[in-house]
Amino acid sequence: MNQSGLLQQKPTLWSYIQPFVTGGLSGAFASTVLFPIDTTKVRIQVRSEELGKAGQKGNVSFFYMAKEIYKNTGVRGFYKGLDSSIARQLIFSTARLGIYRTMADSMKEPNGTISSGKKFYSAFVAGFIATVLANPTDVAMTRMQADPTLPPHERRNYKNVFNALSRIVKEEGYGALWKGSFPTLVRGVVINLGILAPYDEIKERLNAWTNTVDTISTQLLASAGAGFLASFFSLPFDNIKTKLQKMKPDSQGNFPYTGITDCFTKTCQREGFARLWVGFFSFYSRTAPHVMITLLIMDFIANWSKNRSKN
Repeated sequence: MNQSGLLQQKPTLWSYIQPFVTGGLSGAFASTVLFPIDTTKVRIQVRSEELGKAGQKGNVSFFYMAKEIYKNTGVRGFYKGLDSSIARQLIFSTARLGIYRTMADSMKEPNGTISSGKKFYSAFVAGFIATVLANPTDVAMTRMQADPTLPPHERRNYKNVFNALSRIVKEEGYGALWKGSFPTLVRGVVINLGILAPYDEIKERLNAWTNTVDTISTQLLASAGAGFLASFFSLPFDNIKTKLQKMKPDSQGNFPYTGITDCFTKTCQREGFARLWVGFFSFYSRTAPHVMITLLIMDFIANWSKNRSKN
């Protein structure tokens, strides 16, 4: 290989930071578009919890809850906490997608292949680190989305994500920023395992089967399959996470749940085991398009950068 060829393949600063930048921006864009669905999902989980505590049954369907949100707070109600969601994605998606791509690329064989085990390992590590870093913004987002469901005198009324974070620290201490961190951590890791590794695996198998390379239809099928796996396995932990992050102490200073196990047990007793997946339609309707938008944008930018560097 000549000297110009060597210089052409030399890694640039952009090649190092590209997975992180594109991951964060694509995740933030996808969350902005799909945030109303996420808000509806949180309200469904809160309503299911309230009905369970009261020993009642009620309508917790996606369309019923969306209609209630619009009736009570208008269109703006669907975007309560949007800034915290964007802040979360700029941390979470930047870290999880950037770390995954960097780790996976570093473990590829000379012929460009990588084993399924290494993909899942990269996804696990990336999900773990990203979830820990993003948990404070996740707490703020969940509380802001659930706040309108509380009686007026119990609402926190955070002005924005920065006000939420500062008040949480001031009123409850730094530890409150990681409230519900264990189910959030499990959820984040499961989502990463369900999205990133399966997406690459499904895409590679479809490429081999159709004898093509990353066509739009292949990418859409792979991301839809990955989104379903991630939604199904992570929703129970998302449900528990929502309840732990939004809970407030009663007049005696006691919280409704002592931890993830207690929350899981009470949810099953009051609402039924199947209610761990309450709001699955809204969760999948948000997760699958989010996965598609994020990964398609990432692949587009990656392919564009690769073709640009060749030229």
